[in-house]
Amino acid sequence: MYCPKQYASLRTFEPEKSIMVAYFSASGVTKRVARGLAYAIDATEYEIVPQIPYTSADLDWRDRKSRSSVEMHDPDARPLIARRMDDVSAHDIIFLGFPIWWGTAPSIIKTFLESHDLYKKRIVLFATSGGSGMGNTASDLKESAGRGEIVGSRILTGRESDDELREWARQYCSDEKPVEAGSWFQKS
Repeated sequence: MYCPKQYASLRTFEPEKSIMVAYFSASGVTKRVARGLAYAIDATEYEIVPQIPYTSADLDWRDRKSRSSVEMHDPDARPLIARRMDDVSAHDIIFLGFPIWWGTAPSIIKTFLESHDLYKKRIVLFATSGGSGMGNTASDLKESAGRGEIVGSRILTGRESDDELREWARQYCSDEKPVEAGSWFQKS
C-alpha cells in the first residue's frame, strides 16, 4: 500500500513510499487506533501477537510479579512473537504502535524491531496511553531499531479523524525532513 493518492500533489518524491502499520495491542485499544490509522492512510496492517497471549493477571501493573512487570524491569526481556512477519523490505515506512507501559514501549516491540533488517526504513512511533506521554520511548528503542531510523512519535487517542491522521502521516511520506525528525537517510 502507498501514501494516499489524494496527497500526490503534495508529495515531492518518486516512486511512492510503501507504508506498513505494525502494532501490538494488549487490551484492544491500540488495535482499534492502529486499524483506524491503517485505513486512513491506506497502509498494510500487521499485528504483533505474542506467542503466549497476555492475561489480565499478566497485565496487572500493580503486581510486581505480573508478567508485564517482570518483562518491563528486565532490560533483556524479549517476548516471543507468534507469527513473525517474513519480510519488511517491501515497506519504506513503518508506523509502529503500542500501549505505553512504564513510560515506554512494551518489550515485545524490541523483539519486533530486532527481528528484522530495517536498513533505510523510516520508523514512526505511535502509542496509546491512559495518561502518560511518549517519555523516552524513541531513545529506548533506538538501539533495537538497528539500521532503521525513528523519525517521529505521537500519542494517538482514537478520537483523531481520518483527515487528522492523514495530515500527521503525510509528513513522513515525503523525502522532505519533518520538523521533529533527526537525519533522513541519504539518497543512494
